[in-house]
Amino acid sequence: MSDHVYNVLFLCNANSARSIMAEAILNRVGARRFKGYSAGARPRGSINPYAIQLLQSLSYDTSFARSKSWDEFSGPDAPEMNFVFTLCDRTANESCPVWAGHPMTALWAVPDPFRAAGTDAERHFAFADVYRMLNNRIGLFINLPIGSLDQLALKQHLEEIGRDQPRPN
Repeated sequence: MSDHVYNVLFLCNANSARSIMAEAILNRVGARRFKGYSAGARPRGSINPYAIQLLQSLSYDTSFARSKSWDEFSGPDAPEMNFVFTLCDRTANESCPVWAGHPMTALWAVPDPFRAAGTDAERHFAFADVYRMLNNRIGLFINLPIGSLDQLALKQHLEEIGRDQPRPN
């Protein structure tokens, strides 16, 4: 088994919920093979309280969580990324910085739970649903035989993971 650790950057517009949740999930489930990071095109500057509450309720350490710009990951001192996943359509249409190492990229768009309307319970459900989607996609990703796939096959797998998954009945 390889000792190589893959660096993965999750991007969202505000870096306040989806990308923070994805970073937390990857760092828990892929701890020995993957290191997750998150950033935003226009960071909100704070983490959404629903996202923090959800992660804490699932026993995540949230001390890592801060809303930050993707510029932190494009400078000379930034860790070299192997993968960059964009979690929202809006950010996918932005002009991203040039990432050192030319990482493999894919769009894994999920709904923005911040935009959920309704009661407090409905908003909590929206965050939990996004968490579920991210957890499923990250689970599929970390189980790919990355070292044995050629670049084209790996890119196809990453794009398939990001496509809408049918919901069970």
